[in-house]
Amino acid sequence: MTTRPLSRRHFARIASGFLGSGLLANCGTTGGPAKARIVVVGGGFGGATAAKYVRLLDPGIAVTLVEPSRRFVTCPASNAVLAGLKRIDDLAQDYRELGDRHGVSVVHDTVASIDPDKRSVALTGGSSLAYDRLIVAPGIDFRRNAVENYDDAAAQRMPHAWKAGDETVLLRRQLEAMDDGGLFIISSPPTPYRCPPGPYERASLVAYYFKRAKPRSKILILDAKDQFPEQPLFEDGWKTLYGGMIEWVPLSQDGRVTEVRPGEMTVVSEFGESHKASVINLIPPQQAGKIARDTGLANQTGWCPIDPVTCESTIYKGIYVIGDAALAGAMPKGAFAANTQAKVAALAVVNALAGRAPAAPTYLSSCYSLVAPDYGFSVIDVFRATPQGIVSVSGAGGASPRRGDAALRAQEARYADSWYQSITQEIWGA
Repeated sequence: MTTRPLSRRHFARIASGFLGSGLLANCGTTGGPAKARIVVVGGGFGGATAAKYVRLLDPGIAVTLVEPSRRFVTCPASNAVLAGLKRIDDLAQDYRELGDRHGVSVVHDTVASIDPDKRSVALTGGSSLAYDRLIVAPGIDFRRNAVENYDDAAAQRMPHAWKAGDETVLLRRQLEAMDDGGLFIISSPPTPYRCPPGPYERASLVAYYFKRAKPRSKILILDAKDQFPEQPLFEDGWKTLYGGMIEWVPLSQDGRVTEVRPGEMTVVSEFGESHKASVINLIPPQQAGKIARDTGLANQTGWCPIDPVTCESTIYKGIYVIGDAALAGAMPKGAFAANTQAKVAALAVVNALAGRAPAAPTYLSSCYSLVAPDYGFSVIDVFRATPQGIVSVSGAGGASPRRGDAALRAQEARYADSWYQSITQEIWGA
């Protein structure tokens, strides 16, 4: 990952090249067969984007989005809820514009099974949907058995809050109820997992809350890794803003949590050291969402291998896997990555139905992190498809400079908020 700062002009040129590569070249055409049927499973950053962009690329295609929830609560910005900076309702997106403005048929149900041979999706409500192409964006599930005793009951005592919603609110309430001087433990999982910088932004924003409401409290990060994304930038921010409030314990110093004891509010690390805390945020190891695994789209890693040019499954033809569930090479598992993959998959589907060769894609990933409401930084990466998979383009991205002053950090924090408003409006808005 390069640390060269990325200018806004440079980023605009990259984005223009991405769109100019053919993503929107067929917008408004009807090259595919009349009434071709596309089903999209999952209405998050990947699935909702894919459903919208298939319709934008070819309004003659019938698109059905299957999503159990009537509103989607974003994981991006959910750490701000823990800090008391946002309410959970501020993060809720609905699907009205996808239906009313873009003609996507939104079905609020759960997928019971997928039959790749019959090209059919069975819903728990009893109906089924036939498809010509299927886009699967099921997000993540947790490897609960990777941490001894971490079952559903334990999650109510030690919430992960890594799927934003009720557990985010629960964790916030636990932090509010904690005595000043208490210990908050975050257990960060091994890679790959959703939102690589997320646990460290969470520690940062909880420290922001503690500094104002519970200044004698401490935060302990027990990590299943020896390094984490944007580590120098985070550690500089911690030192500047929070002194010694946050302690990080890496894998090599026995940071991997392998057991929980919810009744004692204790976690146990790999070599037997126990840590008792007032509040524990246990983020388990992760894998592709259940429907992807049940369908056989995941391999032995627990994630779904894809063609780097089209995002089509390498296991089942006619099914495209995007977002956190996909094995997407060097790309991180994050909202912007899912949004980019969705656009590539949408174009690949439209081209396939029209008998056209796939376009050569350029992928982007943009990630903003906050240490405080007025202290942010970012990393932008550019990726390309190769026979070896999706790889990072050397020198094409950039990170915030480590020696940035307070004005730059405040500016990046504002950019973070603008990014969030922009991407949610693009997907779920007009």
